Amino acid sequence: MQLKNDLILRTSRGEKTERTPVWLMRQAGRVLPEYRAVRAKMGSFEELVKSPEFAAEVTIQPVDILGVDAAIIFSDILVIPDAMGCHYEMIESRGPIFPSPIKTEADVNKLIISNPEEDLAYVLEAIKLTKQGLAGRVPLIGFAGAPWTIFAYMVEGSGSKTFSKAKYWLYNNPTLSHKLLDKITESTILYLKAQIKAGADLVQLFDSWAGILSPTQYREFALPYISRICDAITEVPMTVFAKGAFFAREEMGKLSCNTIGLDWNMDITESRKLVGPSKVLQGNFDPCALYAGYAEIEKMAKQMLDEFGPHHHIANLGHGLYPDIEPDKVKCFINTIKEYSSQMAR
Repeated sequence: MQLKNDLILRTSRGEKTERTPVWLMRQAGRVLPEYRAVRAKMGSFEELVKSPEFAAEVTIQPVDILGVDAAIIFSDILVIPDAMGCHYEMIESRGPIFPSPIKTEADVNKLIISNPEEDLAYVLEAIKLTKQGLAGRVPLIGFAGAPWTIFAYMVEGSGSKTFSKAKYWLYNNPTLSHKLLDKITESTILYLKAQIKAGADLVQLFDSWAGILSPTQYREFALPYISRICDAITEVPMTVFAKGAFFAREEMGKLSCNTIGLDWNMDITESRKLVGPSKVLQGNFDPCALYAGYAEIEKMAKQMLDEFGPHHHIANLGHGLYPDIEPDKVKCFINTIKEYSSQMAR
């Protein structure tokens, strides 16, 4: 089926487009009352993730309500450790908890390389249903967590400000750390390829905890595994978003992916210089800027577009939407991107 709006795909391939495409991380989520209504029907967050029909419904909501240029499948990065045999629970107002985190070499050896067609069939079915529901209106983005971020949760056992347990492994048992990272990487490659086969038009890798590592550690325990994934995914455009990894932008410019995501702390002009001219940049509006008034949001969105320029840019936030942001403020940002970038591209 030919897409009616393929702006983000053409931009990802480096083509000049009639305006800047826009979508938002966590657009399918708590910012929308319509999402909360669906979530209220579920017993838990995991139940929603594992219910393909409902996951497809909330994936499509921001396309209809906010007018974004792409949908991103409603899921969670932690489905990979779950599929590998390290199970998690999502606790309201606290976040993910792993009842049995990875502590020993025996724990690592027990983990499987997941078979996505069996272990993650619910995500693949949600992708298929979403594609049917979208009916070619916009592309669908698939995603996974980057190996270091997944490792951090599996070893730490929960979210953390420091991930000190996970980093302890890196300093005290680097060989075992690489063994676990290798298993996560293989599972992630298979998972992303399965998402693409199911219908994902492009994919994004989220390294949410990149900034917790030193540059030296990131170059040893994160970038090589991201690079392996980028090399393996050749079927569709790919984005790498590593929050806080300002020190690795030059190396990221050498990855075999199409797009590099920037958080709001990464200067746009500096990032373009470091990443290089060939990559598309994505981002990097501060999510908290959406708490401002409408006129200020318009002003800041236009300033961002002026800095990025009319091409080689996918407009997004520097991280995910926060649940208490007003939907009309989100629409203001999206509409400003569409209208102003259309004028810039003429």
